[in-house]
Amino acid sequence: MVLAGGEGKRLMPLTAERAKPAVPFAGSYRLVDFALSNLINSGLRRIVVLTQYKSHSLDRHISQTWRMSPLLGAYVASVPAQQRLGKRWYTGSADAILQSMNALSDERPDYVVVVGADHVYRMDFDQMLEAHIASGMDATVAAIRQPISMANQFGVIEVDDKDPAVISAFREKPSDPKPVPGDDSMALVSMGNYIFTADALIEAITQDGDNDQSTHDMGGDIIPAFVEAGRCGAYDFTFNEIPGATPRDKSYWRDVGTLDSYYDAHMDLISTMPIFNLYNSEWPVYSQQINMPPAKFIHDSEGNQGRTHDSIVSLGVVVTGGIVERSVLSPNVRVGSRSLITDSILLDNVQVGRDSTVRRAILDKDVRITDGASVGVNRERDLERGFTVTDSGLTVIPKGQLVAP
Repeated sequence: MVLAGGEGKRLMPLTAERAKPAVPFAGSYRLVDFALSNLINSGLRRIVVLTQYKSHSLDRHISQTWRMSPLLGAYVASVPAQQRLGKRWYTGSADAILQSMNALSDERPDYVVVVGADHVYRMDFDQMLEAHIASGMDATVAAIRQPISMANQFGVIEVDDKDPAVISAFREKPSDPKPVPGDDSMALVSMGNYIFTADALIEAITQDGDNDQSTHDMGGDIIPAFVEAGRCGAYDFTFNEIPGATPRDKSYWRDVGTLDSYYDAHMDLISTMPIFNLYNSEWPVYSQQINMPPAKFIHDSEGNQGRTHDSIVSLGVVVTGGIVERSVLSPNVRVGSRSLITDSILLDNVQVGRDSTVRRAILDKDVRITDGASVGVNRERDLERGFTVTDSGLTVIPKGQLVAP
């Protein structure tokens, strides 16, 4: 079960017209593709994606891209909020599963894998499933080590001193996170991925639905209930082995819940030895195959050569006499003469005119930068024009905007 109903307020304006899992990533992908690719590569082929918030583009992407052969009962199905329990939408991630309980009753599985849809990572869930079965626990939480200074942004896992595979406490975004035993600089945090014994999950979700005091959240209510009962284990992501992984990108995981983390995750891709390697053919990331011509870099009429450095360039891109450095260009982007694009992310169909500058910016789909315009050069000017500028100085322009000098 893929939880894909999140609103993604911290990613505004990228989520103004789409669900967070549908946000484009790395040129050719959407965020949901990473969770689905991990499940498929792990041999899990019966998948429902629970959607809610502005889900049209997400539903369309799933229906067009994730078509499985029905011969062995495989499927990826988008399941919108159905109001099965009354005239209300999902009130939390646990309520999403409660209102989609028919998916479990139809399949009658022994175990249920529940994952988020907005993280960038590679993971073999079959290894986690084996660990869950061997532990005898009712629930297992995938855990990753994060600097203790950042742990207050996550659900922090505290493990039993005698058995580090057993969770003794689970605290949501604590101000005083407890470090990993033996390493005061790191804390163990939840990745938002869980495996449950099916009967135990159904019982817990049903009881939670009857509790008026609950927020009906997987991390805030369901997991703490299993921990309190002594029936919740931790799976250390460090031990997950991915075919084709290198020491540099092993155990990579990014929560791209903010504009800055979304941007940083893109920058992780473009180095010569990337921190996250999209080119691992032994554990591929799948997505929709678009029908576009190859990218092209050409001279303009004045002899200026279009060129790129340390960048990802997608199909259909044409760079005419401009320069692109340390950037990600999504399909069908156009860059004009003498323009300079640096440290930026340009989504589909962005057009940059002549003599323009784009610096440390995210341009959503169909943005048009007219001749001589600049973005990311003057913070005050960007704010005056109504653009989003983060505390770190990252400028974000929403979908379809026209930017004049």
